[in-house]
Amino acid sequence: MIRFAADDGRMLAYDDCGKGTALLCLAGLTRNMDDFEPVVDAFADRARVIRLDTRGRGGSDHDPDFMNYNLIREGRDALNLLDHLGLPKAAILGTSRGGLIAMMLAAGHKDRLSGVCLNDIGPLVEPRGLAHIMTYLGIPPDYSDYDDAARRLEASMSDRFPGVTREQWRSYARRLWKQSDHGLTLRYDPALRHAVMEQSATGALPDLWPLFDALQGLPLALIRGVHSDILSPETAAEMCRRRPDMIYAEIPDRGHTPFLDEPDAVAAIAILLERISKCPST
Repeated sequence: MIRFAADDGRMLAYDDCGKGTALLCLAGLTRNMDDFEPVVDAFADRARVIRLDTRGRGGSDHDPDFMNYNLIREGRDALNLLDHLGLPKAAILGTSRGGLIAMMLAAGHKDRLSGVCLNDIGPLVEPRGLAHIMTYLGIPPDYSDYDDAARRLEASMSDRFPGVTREQWRSYARRLWKQSDHGLTLRYDPALRHAVMEQSATGALPDLWPLFDALQGLPLALIRGVHSDILSPETAAEMCRRRPDMIYAEIPDRGHTPFLDEPDAVAAIAILLERISKCPST
């Protein structure tokens, strides 16, 4: 893990390994760079895999002003990292919130993108999925250790993630929480809950279709978990209609979000990288 200073002085953590097409990995709302370990394993021999801990998550500084946990500031952090690395552009692999950041960057800084892969996110976010997120956002888990978490996750999430092994759930828990003397604790700023509540106070979800349409002309892929409660089949179908050239992979036995170690997910990312490598502008 390496750290650099964003343009407001916050120190942000990232990792940079591999050679080839620059692939900037942006994690979900409460997640961190560890979610992309399978991407490093699968692609570091053919891509430069750059993983960022968004501010307030993982090894990055918490922000004293929780309202800075927003897509605009987090998008600027991603551009700050590209500038820090001297990269004029990169492809973005965005999981959930990371995909929203990618779409927002396409609307305002398209020249910095060489392609985008959206992992279980689209321009319409299902309210029931958001409601589920609010049941745990910012609240420390009551798991005593990773083994306890793995056992209970296997029991509670088997309907959306059938067939996931106990060891896979243990890896999931390790990426999301850290061990303390009093059990597992959050690896992100709990004030993120206040930011989401304040920013959604009106209850109205913004129209993000213009942001998706801004991806036009960029190599694009979409990965969706078949049991996702965030990205509906109808929204995915409309995304495919608007972008018939989009690489689309629906991952069986996965909810929100696929782990990115699934063969179909790996194949979708591989095809995207191949398309990017053939674009003269990249």
